[in-house]
Amino acid sequence: MPTRSLVTSYRDDLKIFPDMWHKVGLLVGVAVILYLPFYLDPEGSWMRTANLSLVYIVGSVSLMVLTGFAGQISLGHAGFIAIGAFTMGLMGERYGLPFWILMPLAGLIAAVVGVAIGFFALRLKGLHLAIVTVGLLYLVRHVLVLPSMAGGLSTAQKVPIYLFPGETAKSAAEIKVPMDYGPITLFFEQKMYFIFLAITIVVCYWAKNLARSNAGRAMMAVRDHDLAAATLGVNPAKAKLQAFAISSFLAGIAGAMYGMLFGNISVDNFHLDMSVHYIAMIVIGGIGSVMGAICGAIAVTVLSPLMRFIGPKLPLISRIESVSLQESVLFSILVIGFLIIEPLGIFGIWLRIKRYFMAWPFRY
Repeated sequence: MPTRSLVTSYRDDLKIFPDMWHKVGLLVGVAVILYLPFYLDPEGSWMRTANLSLVYIVGSVSLMVLTGFAGQISLGHAGFIAIGAFTMGLMGERYGLPFWILMPLAGLIAAVVGVAIGFFALRLKGLHLAIVTVGLLYLVRHVLVLPSMAGGLSTAQKVPIYLFPGETAKSAAEIKVPMDYGPITLFFEQKMYFIFLAITIVVCYWAKNLARSNAGRAMMAVRDHDLAAATLGVNPAKAKLQAFAISSFLAGIAGAMYGMLFGNISVDNFHLDMSVHYIAMIVIGGIGSVMGAICGAIAVTVLSPLMRFIGPKLPLISRIESVSLQESVLFSILVIGFLIIEPLGIFGIWLRIKRYFMAWPFRY
């Protein structure tokens, strides 16, 4: 059954918000999103969780482009995020560049690395590609700790936030001080929330339009069957390279956001567990859709504290010494469950509910 009203023109088919209910949902969502930072404690853990969820959404959307749209499995996603984060920290600390310049720069550097890896991955698919991307992750981690390459980044790397070029470290620290904007006082976490929210909206809107563009449709054709896509005139190599470039660019931006949020980063923050979490996000949310990436990122952000809480209390999981490894194992079990019960994830559950009410009171 269809999950939306029937359309009679391509123009109606391409609308992102095709009917009244979509527009009502948009208005309600905007109201909740704008009210949330003023409802939560601006210096509490839930405010940090809200900001982290926005970082995860951008990172999840970036992996969705590569794995969900193009079908290229990657377990090295944390490596691209690390490149973006360290670009943000190094260039900001050494040259005093503002964050709105460093963010696209971090994305571009990550995209260059992604395209370079894409050339080697053109003849690979499935588990072979996944193994190559795991090697990429450890290669990035190794390069970042080389003193000749990155100044010995095994220790913590500061990520200063400059608003304008040429600012001093003192002025950069002022962004973390609560400031009055008319009748509203914004704390540091609230400022980050609105900056990250604007970036997240732009990234999600761009990814949604990419999925409906010629490039996005070519990626999906290659994902479904590369030989059939090549027979129809699609260039599989070009589509895969575009997917690697776009995915890496967005992952670099997510890494820059991560560095801005925490202020201090280390190579140890970017490991295989992070890549597994991003895989869990797109599977739990629903592979192949931007909304699935958003739902999965929010779900993993909310479930992570729960996993860390229940992990030591489970009989077999508690034998694992590392808490982060316990969390990864639990998320792996959850991913397997979704793949067996609902392969389309949370987005698939929403489609089932939507189909039911569209056909109500009938059962078909």
